[in-house]
Amino acid sequence: MLSKCSHCAAYLRLPPIRRYPFTYAVVIVISLLSLLPIGGIQVAKDVPFADKWTHMVMYCALTLTISLEYARRHQQLHKCYFLWGLLHPILFGGIIELLQSYATTYRSGEWLDLAADAVGCLIGVILGLCIKYITPIYNKTCSHVNRS
Repeated sequence: MLSKCSHCAAYLRLPPIRRYPFTYAVVIVISLLSLLPIGGIQVAKDVPFADKWTHMVMYCALTLTISLEYARRHQQLHKCYFLWGLLHPILFGGIIELLQSYATTYRSGEWLDLAADAVGCLIGVILGLCIKYITPIYNKTCSHVNRS
């Protein structure tokens, strides 16, 4: 159902890449970092599970970006928020792991990487919810409506 506000209705007609530009940018960065051969980067040997921490941070950043962009335009959370904000990033992480296993010779997909992705997604959604309900800027329906 489209909003009664003409500005919001016009916004909803925009393609998703224009509504969520930062989310798409983070997806592109994660895809490039995950699938391209990156030589010369030394993994921190003294940090246990450094690779898993990296996965958690990347996917936390992705879901936090989704959460903030969604919260900016929606007063209430809908079921689609949990689909887009949690399940799709985890599915994206699974697809990346499969691509690393079967489409590259220089990367390997791991189940623990997918688990780290899921944990990062969960942390990002929780942080996004906290920011939405604590920060006043995200509690508005439409930023262009004058509330007097």
